[in-house]
Amino acid sequence: MKQLSVFLSNESGTLLKVLDLLGEAGIQLYALSIADTDSYGICRMICDKPDEADALLIKAGYAVSESDVRAIRIGDKPGAAADIIRIFAREHLSIAYLYTFLYEGDPVLVFRTDDKEKASAIIESNKLETLG
Repeated sequence: MKQLSVFLSNESGTLLKVLDLLGEAGIQLYALSIADTDSYGICRMICDKPDEADALLIKAGYAVSESDVRAIRIGDKPGAAADIIRIFAREHLSIAYLYTFLYEGDPVLVFRTDDKEKASAIIESNKLETLG
């Protein structure tokens, strides 16, 4: 699954400009996460048209990068996220970052790892349901 990371200045209204731009283009956001530093923020997003969103944001002057992330549907019960992370920990898979969102009513765990092949093998061998 493609994730876009948009680098934003830490100024009031900057995020709103990005969201308005995407909304006006008819691009649906599924997930949004913000991380910040003293001088800029990183807006990570998953949307229905990542290539179109990427081109639109670059044209508008934003610094954007695309990343491959994995998105796994997790059970809607307490401890479900821990159960998934436990599977990866048992296999010593390093996770750079993760966040969650709801998709079609199901909780989804999104994560990035530097070892895509190992992640794929773990997902397949444990029969985990992925998006994208």
